[in-house]
Amino acid sequence: MTPLGQELARLIRDEGPLSVSRYMALALGHPRHGYYMKQDPFGAAGDFTTAPEISQIFGELIGLWAATAWRMMGEPAPFRLVELGPGRGTLMQDMLRAGKVVSGFREALTVHMVETSPVLRERQRATLAASGMAPVWHERIEDALDGPALIVANEFLDALPLDQFVLTPEGWRERLVGLDGEGRFAFGLSAEPEGRMARAAPQGAVLEQPLAALETVATVARHVAAEGGAGLFIDYGAVQTGFGDTLQAMRQHGFVDPLAEPGDADLTVHVDFERMAQAGRAAGAAVHGAVRQRDFLLALGLEQRVAALSRRAVPEQAARLAAGASRLVAADRGTDMGQLFKVLALADPRLPLLPGFDLHRLPEQAAP
Repeated sequence: MTPLGQELARLIRDEGPLSVSRYMALALGHPRHGYYMKQDPFGAAGDFTTAPEISQIFGELIGLWAATAWRMMGEPAPFRLVELGPGRGTLMQDMLRAGKVVSGFREALTVHMVETSPVLRERQRATLAASGMAPVWHERIEDALDGPALIVANEFLDALPLDQFVLTPEGWRERLVGLDGEGRFAFGLSAEPEGRMARAAPQGAVLEQPLAALETVATVARHVAAEGGAGLFIDYGAVQTGFGDTLQAMRQHGFVDPLAEPGDADLTVHVDFERMAQAGRAAGAAVHGAVRQRDFLLALGLEQRVAALSRRAVPEQAARLAAGASRLVAADRGTDMGQLFKVLALADPRLPLLPGFDLHRLPEQAAP
């Protein structure tokens, strides 16, 4: 059992089973043993690879998206460019480089990073050292928001804890993490059903309640609606709300049992984009999307960017550019990034349709 697992087992013996959200929060964010608090998990040597690590084109297109949105906002100066869960800092690095082509954009912005991991903060500091910017780090999203802002969150919502409920003949009962007869972690159900839940579903259905993600989205939406700007959320998940257990764990680029190695494996869930959009709209923001990552990146000009970079590249570099871009927009299978990942923007209602969401411009949407 991992060091964190030993602590969690003692906690369960002392206080009883844990909610799924508390188990996730401790597994990922425990001050000493939490997964994100003690290591850099990104890239080939880590446990998973995100889009900015796959291709520089991803971050460059997001940077151009931000610069275009800034112009739509009336070019406020100063304004905050905020990233939630910045990973290694690669996305911000690529965004800032691409933003140089838009006059006044970099001069107007200040960089703000919402990151709780001291290990990752140092990695981000090193990555951005040559950017010419002076990032400010924050523990809380609310502290990063002040005045006009553009907020970017790539694979952030999927790591926020949620609760799960299972429909039984007695009603919806909360799914909990306890210990079996041999002292191993095991899922169980609360003794009493939840009286406030009356949602129709097949017996055995799992309903997920992503309260932390909903509050994050609402916080961003309230701010941009009141102060100006937009929030861009990119993550894997479904456009429509459904039932199902989406809790998963990954280690060394493979899936593992979510209860087997707390603190040593990444825990994530799929994002319910329909509910995120509802939360954003209820908080006063205009909703753009959600759309597939494939459609969003193609609408931003991914193919043209690949062609432009390839003209200046040696054959080996051009092949890597093409392979990375293809991976970002592949959509033949449900697990391909272009299909599985969705993009949602929440914006000041006074802004026009944001770039990347005008899907009528896509080649496959054009009239014959």
